[in-house]
Amino acid sequence: MNSESILSHMKIAIVDDHDLIREGINAVLLNNGANFVEKYSTSTSLVNEMDKGARYDFYIIDLELPDIDGFVLIEMIRARCADARIIVSTIHDEIWTLRKLLAKDVNSIVYKTGDAEELILAIKENLEGRKYYCDEVRSSLKIAGDNSVHPSARELEVLHHIALGKTSREIAAAMFVSDNTVEAHRKALFSKLGAVNVADLIMKAINMGYLKKGY
Repeated sequence: MNSESILSHMKIAIVDDHDLIREGINAVLLNNGANFVEKYSTSTSLVNEMDKGARYDFYIIDLELPDIDGFVLIEMIRARCADARIIVSTIHDEIWTLRKLLAKDVNSIVYKTGDAEELILAIKENLEGRKYYCDEVRSSLKIAGDNSVHPSARELEVLHHIALGKTSREIAAAMFVSDNTVEAHRKALFSKLGAVNVADLIMKAINMGYLKKGY
């Protein structure tokens, strides 16, 4: 099945605050047979439409948005549509960004500086049930020693609180969960990062790209 016949049946949302990028992605999709594409310049505008019942086969989003951070938007989309296919189109190639995206289980990561047709390839791969990361992303992860065992989004949230020096009880209160839940996340973090104490956990999290320096 060619891209035109595939995309003709797809409902696709684009979220990017840069007009040229948004229109460029739209043009690529239309040139490949897409018939239903909605364009949003803010996270809020998409979420508002989803709250009214709008659903899409693919969500192509930027990370730097003027109102709601792209990482938060991913969670908001998944809260409204658990099986949403999310393609992140970004200029950010920092390892911590890539690792955080993997932890959030996005379906594809492509760079805005890459070949426009890569977006179509990502859609095809996702429809076949496979993740798609562009060559540059795969190369960065390989160099960083990616082991494919990543903390979950909630574990990363706990990790951030730990790095700020909060106790388990304080973390539980901040996340509206039980102390036992926080302890389970802590245990998983220590296991996945191979840490022996909090200082080691934070250092390894920074080195592996899960935390920015300075947090």
